[in-house]
Amino acid sequence: MSITCFIRYEIDPFQKEAFKTYAENWSRIIPRCGGHLLGYFLPHEGTNYEAWGLISFASLADYEAYRDRLRADEEGTKNFAWAQEKRFILKEERTFTQAVSSTLNRPAVLA
Repeated sequence: MSITCFIRYEIDPFQKEAFKTYAENWSRIIPRCGGHLLGYFLPHEGTNYEAWGLISFASLADYEAYRDRLRADEEGTKNFAWAQEKRFILKEERTFTQAVSSTLNRPAVLA
C-alpha cells in the first residue's frame, strides 16, 4: 500500500517567499530521510493563504521511521526552528490519503 501525507498549510500571505524557501529546504531533507517528495505548492491565484506539501510512503510504518529520522536530522531541525521563528506558517493540517492509481498522471487529450 502506498500512502501520501497531504499537508495543508495556512501561511501568512505576506511571507510567501519565506514559505518558498522553507519548501525548497525540504527538497533536500525529505528524500534524505526516506520520504518520496511529490512536491510543495504555493498559492498562485485565488486564495492567497493556502499552501500544500505532498509526501508519499510505502506504509504508515515507513512514515513513522521517516519521522524518527527527520527528528534526528540537523538540517530538518533547523528548518522547523526557522519556520517557528519567522511565523510564516499559521496552521498546519495532515491527512493521509491513498491514491486511485488509474487516475494518476493522466495527460490532457484534446479531441
